Amino acid sequence: MINLSANIVNVFDGTISYGTLIIENGRIHQINLQGPEKEGEKYILPGLVDAHVHVESSMLTPAQFARLAVVHGTVGTVSDPHEIANVLGVKGVEFMIEDGRRVPFKFCFGAPSCVPATGFETAGAEITAKDIAHLFTFKEVGYLAEMMNFPGVLHEDPMVMQKIALAQAFNKPVDGHAPGLRGAAAKKYIEAGIETDHECFTKGEALEKLKLGMKILIREGSAAKNFEELIPLADEYFANMMFCSDDKHPDNLVEGHLNQLVKRAVAKGIDRFKVLRMATINPVLHYRMNIGLLREGDWADFIVVDNLDDFNVEATYINGQKVAENGVSLIENLQSEIINNFDCEPLEPKQIEVVAPENVQRMRVIQTIDGQLITNEIFVEPKVENGLVVSDLEQDVLKIVVLNRYKTAPPAIAFINNYGLKEGAIASSVGHDSHNIIAVGVDDFSICEAINLIIREKGGVAAVSNTKRGVLGLPVAGLMSSDDGYKVAESYTKIDQFVKEQLGSTLISPFMSLSFMALLVIPALKLSDLGLFDGEEFKFVDLFE
Repeated sequence: MINLSANIVNVFDGTISYGTLIIENGRIHQINLQGPEKEGEKYILPGLVDAHVHVESSMLTPAQFARLAVVHGTVGTVSDPHEIANVLGVKGVEFMIEDGRRVPFKFCFGAPSCVPATGFETAGAEITAKDIAHLFTFKEVGYLAEMMNFPGVLHEDPMVMQKIALAQAFNKPVDGHAPGLRGAAAKKYIEAGIETDHECFTKGEALEKLKLGMKILIREGSAAKNFEELIPLADEYFANMMFCSDDKHPDNLVEGHLNQLVKRAVAKGIDRFKVLRMATINPVLHYRMNIGLLREGDWADFIVVDNLDDFNVEATYINGQKVAENGVSLIENLQSEIINNFDCEPLEPKQIEVVAPENVQRMRVIQTIDGQLITNEIFVEPKVENGLVVSDLEQDVLKIVVLNRYKTAPPAIAFINNYGLKEGAIASSVGHDSHNIIAVGVDDFSICEAINLIIREKGGVAAVSNTKRGVLGLPVAGLMSSDDGYKVAESYTKIDQFVKEQLGSTLISPFMSLSFMALLVIPALKLSDLGLFDGEEFKFVDLFE
């Protein structure tokens, strides 16, 4: 039995009372309230929950992700494993479930709805409706993961509708993914049974979807940042909003998690109980998570903070077990088995040359938008040397390459703007959603050098300059490392700094941004291993006009 006395925060009724928690067998046996809030005392409140995250994007296994997250007061996540599912199918999802079981943390995994994400790229696996029905038998699988194929929903594709019907038959929520979808199309998407969206990048879009009955997640990840745009809606619509990170790199996870968003929202003047509801109660109730909310009989999942302005987390408890204290994780440092799907040959510079057509004047280029997953389509006059189109540093138009990592195949080649590299190249086997190898650089030799480092490691992130090369290996599915999460974060920080300081990238998160340049379901222009793709018209397009 454990007794803890502090100011106890009741998020349900918006009250704070001094009292004592009595914990027995992992549950809150009794809450003895003794009077009004006491100045100078600590605060006990429900643990924080990330309402949508791809654990794989942290480059850590579930066991290592949990170890870092609990330090910041996170007790559970709504985790979409479609990254590893695109690589290894059901086997990959089962790996995530099994690995998560090894640590005291509340993972709610989704059954991936769109693997492969589209028919315009090469993935390593497929998840069928039959596979989804199988995954729903696991107690850790609590929802149908983001339905990215919104055209399939709108056109009532039989396979898409079957997957939604399966979720409804199993009484599971259905997550959405429909950036920019408005009007009658949004209404039809929602009426089909889609309940959430984390892809809103304007206040107007989010408000429209809220009024149509959808729940909106405010996303603030390593690359996509929508907090500032959407947080004003929380004052009125907090009951139907949540917080999420979606994709968070290891260095950012070491710095903080949902606790940062709670603090920022309160600093914006949003009532702290509204903020806490979004960060605790709303995801737990919506996804029917097995997480306690500080009520008698609940699992003892809670955090201790010093005050309700800064939310400095002093301790985290899960099932009555203290899992973090004063910035130190108490979860065991566990390594995981290595599973992968990686089989391609090294690349040579000759293979990524682009021959300039006669009298070419316009070239279609991907324009990166820092802090967003969406891109622009722009047209530029290509730079031609010796009959070849090459990177143009003056216009910041660099070559981008996507290489199939599941079999030896010709690379896809295009050009990208706003990356800022002045020398060398970077590459990654984290390339949403099919996770082929993706690279950007100023010259063909550097691009191939970076890609071949990834091939040698069978997954990772790499960077090369004229004098230096570096790689962080990600041998688990080519997406994750099972090493100590803090060491992985330190290694990632070094290679990220190398890309910014020596290679010259001006992006907030160069590798995270790179990983989304192959994400075809986000407009406007992207590159898959099969070619340049128009995400608005949903078709391949030519490099030259």
